[in-house]
Amino acid sequence: MVDVTKWPLFSLMEGEELSSIRQACVFGTSANEVIYITHNDDVFVFGLNCSNCLGTGDSQSTILPKKLDFLSGRKVVSLSYGSGPHILLATEEGELFAWGHNGYSQLGNGTTNQGVAPVLVSASLLNKRVTEVACGSHHSLALTNTGEVYAWGYNNCGQVGSGSTANQPTPRRVSNCLQNKVVVSITCGQTSSLAVVENGEVYGWGYNGNGQLGLGNNGNQLTPCRLVGLQGLCVLQIVSGYAHSLALTDEGLLYAWGTNTYGQLGTGNKSNQLSPVQIMAEKERIVEIAACHSTHTSAAKTQSGQVYMWGQCRGQSIVLPFLTHFSCTDDVFACFATPSVMWRLLSMEHDDFLTVSQSLKKEFDSPETADLKFSVDGKYIHVHKAVLKIRCEHFRSMFQSHWNEDMKEVIEIDQFTYPVYRSFLEFLYTDNIDLPPEDAIGLLDLATSYCENRLKRLCQHIIKRGITIENAFSLLAAAVRYDAEDLEEFCFKFCVNHLTEVTQTAAFWQIEGNLLKEFICRASRCGAFKN
Repeated sequence: MVDVTKWPLFSLMEGEELSSIRQACVFGTSANEVIYITHNDDVFVFGLNCSNCLGTGDSQSTILPKKLDFLSGRKVVSLSYGSGPHILLATEEGELFAWGHNGYSQLGNGTTNQGVAPVLVSASLLNKRVTEVACGSHHSLALTNTGEVYAWGYNNCGQVGSGSTANQPTPRRVSNCLQNKVVVSITCGQTSSLAVVENGEVYGWGYNGNGQLGLGNNGNQLTPCRLVGLQGLCVLQIVSGYAHSLALTDEGLLYAWGTNTYGQLGTGNKSNQLSPVQIMAEKERIVEIAACHSTHTSAAKTQSGQVYMWGQCRGQSIVLPFLTHFSCTDDVFACFATPSVMWRLLSMEHDDFLTVSQSLKKEFDSPETADLKFSVDGKYIHVHKAVLKIRCEHFRSMFQSHWNEDMKEVIEIDQFTYPVYRSFLEFLYTDNIDLPPEDAIGLLDLATSYCENRLKRLCQHIIKRGITIENAFSLLAAAVRYDAEDLEEFCFKFCVNHLTEVTQTAAFWQIEGNLLKEFICRASRCGAFKN
């Protein structure tokens, strides 16, 4: 399952917000913009807002998500972004919306005015149902449910496929060789376009200076031309990087061509390839490939789930596919691409799937599945013996046959309070604790008794964050009592720094004599009582 918090922009969102996300895309020149769609089909955006690419109606950046009311309730099936950036979004109803940078009419509205909010692209597409979109740097493609391709925008290298190099202000059908073909997939490099037709053939047009069209030469192509280098192969998926392309066949074979400055072709060198060459031939069957026009990074996933990456990876040039520990190609772009954009509209797997940690958290204090109860202050806490034995050495020893507790269904606890003991047991299920500093003192006592060193450190951290004038001396006394040296030092310094106020609190005068004497002596050695 993809973890969107691997993209830094999502790290400020709460768990509840994150769980509401069904689809997401991080884009922009520096990966500083986000669009996401919730399970309720609400569309939200946040980030830098270059060229009004957030579609909020203004040019203001926002660190908090803003809702695009105009798109609410529409199910998104495809989304793509350009370098300006400009955004194309297709809905389940076949509608196409565009906004953002429009210096080359890449929004398809016949003007070059910036699109500050989503607008329906209607010209030439009124009775068409769009199923897929793709953006180059400043040009746009749309695929309809009948297999037609429409293109518009910047056309300096023929990337619109119109037969000329004049910019195209509104969607125009790409015909010529595609006239009687049913296209099933489209992709764009920076200034090039590629399409796969239903029989697995691949056609390319646009800029070809580095062989990114795979035609065997480096001449630009103003109209679609078939890649003869893939003749006899049935291509299932095709993706484009900045100036290179990858193709995956129905037999799980991978081919690459185009620019190879950073090793993005995975051939073991940095030589450009004008025609498709097979790579990873010695590996097992490939099931997915990944690239996007704003990066020089490539990735692939094998049948057994292994994920490889190559090309520009965090500044390094990886010239051969490198086996990673990732579980999906999306993670490669989150962690190693520059910029760390998403190569596709990402879909979350939130349905009914729970990870092991999520399942454990859900079953804490659950009477339905528990096989043991702790009774504390007259209240029950329901747990699972197996989990406790796995997570805690104290319980592993307790549930041995020579301990009486091993045979009990209810275990009485009288040395700790209910909030403290419940928090401890919940920690064993979740790795987290949520207690005020005063209760954390009791949990620190428990952690010391049970030799739970990590829990002890967490308690100290909570206590440090919650120290005040009123409780400082109580916390210092607790740190001394439970032999928490780091916490003791922290509390002592706090008391010395606020000596006048601390000595006027009730906690200071309630402390037993020896500790008070020790504090006064130690404080004097630090010069706390100098005039």
